[in-house]
Amino acid sequence: MREFTEQELVRREKCEKLREMGLDPFGHRYERKDFAQDIKDKYELVEHDAFENMDDTATVAGRIMFIRKMGKASFFTIKDKTGSIQIYISINDIGEDNYNLFKSADIGDIVGVYGKVMKTKTGEVTIKCLEYTHLVKALKPLPEKFHGLTDIEERYRRRYVDLIMNDDSKKVAFLRPKIIRAIQNYMDNQGFTEVETPMLTTLLTGASARPFATHHNAQDLDMYLRIALELPLKRLLVGGMEAVYEIGRVFRNEGMDTRHNPEFTELEAYLAYSDLDGMMDLTEGLFQNIAEKVFGKMTYQFGGYEIDLTGPWKRVSMTDAIKEKTGIDFKAVDMDVEKAIKLADEHHIEVQEHEKTLGHIINLFFEKYVEETLIQPTFLYGHPIEISPLTKKNPDDPRFVDRFELFISGKEFANAYTELNDPVDQLERFEAQLAERDLGNDEANDIDMDFVEALEYGMPPAGGIGYGIDRLMMLFLEQESIRDVLLFPTMKEKSK
Repeated sequence: MREFTEQELVRREKCEKLREMGLDPFGHRYERKDFAQDIKDKYELVEHDAFENMDDTATVAGRIMFIRKMGKASFFTIKDKTGSIQIYISINDIGEDNYNLFKSADIGDIVGVYGKVMKTKTGEVTIKCLEYTHLVKALKPLPEKFHGLTDIEERYRRRYVDLIMNDDSKKVAFLRPKIIRAIQNYMDNQGFTEVETPMLTTLLTGASARPFATHHNAQDLDMYLRIALELPLKRLLVGGMEAVYEIGRVFRNEGMDTRHNPEFTELEAYLAYSDLDGMMDLTEGLFQNIAEKVFGKMTYQFGGYEIDLTGPWKRVSMTDAIKEKTGIDFKAVDMDVEKAIKLADEHHIEVQEHEKTLGHIINLFFEKYVEETLIQPTFLYGHPIEISPLTKKNPDDPRFVDRFELFISGKEFANAYTELNDPVDQLERFEAQLAERDLGNDEANDIDMDFVEALEYGMPPAGGIGYGIDRLMMLFLEQESIRDVLLFPTMKEKSK
């Protein structure tokens, strides 16, 4: 049986008294006409004395956040989605019964107020209450005013309370959809069409990741939650849509930290007749458009650095970046797997059995010596073929592919390809992935024969890119944890 605190018991008693008075403790529709911040903005510059000759009224609704009772007149503050506004309430204006109703209110209750707009002698825009309406009785007290939810885990677990108490959290919650709209507007203006593709799939393709498994009862079919958006979107290029994108959730059965959540949002885009350079131009334009249209600035504090999005952004190959840090030239003609393994051993880099290829070892050197040094926006291109199974080979050196990753503050923000459209080559890459799985790589791709068949009908040369939307949000909202830009991050089970 639930046990209630003393405060909760008192609030439940008040709830029953409201019923005895013929009032629904949990309210009905209320015709709100105004919002707190709009009222304060409108009257901010109006002098105190000028209100004597005005008869402007407002109808607001919100949660009581502060009460100062003073006998026959009181002040309280209500908070709506735009902010807070002060209310002056007097027994002389609303009558004894309604004033007693107000006096029974608690912080956290939701009420409606109709009244005359005024300004106090201290200059605060205030509503003089002429009609007071009880709407919802809060049965649980809010956290202490000045501290709110100080337990970080509880902030994420009870996001609804965090949004009530923490204006910064609410600001992030409202800015995220504005950024999404800016992305959509930019992509639409570039000639792309937004589409939706299936979340349930029978194959693991499009990324290297462990999946979440599920089961379709009607068909008695084992399925997965998608780990990427790529292959369905590229099928649409085959079908002639030519420029498509999707913003959607993907699911990867991996650990949680400040940069990773098992379910997260991706933007993937594919453009026929484009290539790697086209994706770089698209990306730089997208980030700068968000910066300009949503925030009006080009510099952001992220990862302990001031990040400047002003272009042009740096472009460097993976092997050149490694050579700059270590002096090792992995593109040398005589470089082979044996030499690479020896170099890894000399540099104390552990190589797993399935990583004993030149490409994987190059990537391990990059992760150790280069990745965290890429602070300002940098396009890192020229990845080894072994770690890029869906990417077109570089025509000048088939050991590498036409791919780039965008790094900011040492973190990956985007992954782009000149897309592989050769069905024979694609099938060979899929088969190589299966061979890696046999060697212990449980994140290797399945063979998608339907996709190979789609390529056999002919897919135009294309550029493609995927963006981690949550990490993008972290940059623009200047947050250091992915959980601060998700309304409901995945949480560990609360201890019983």
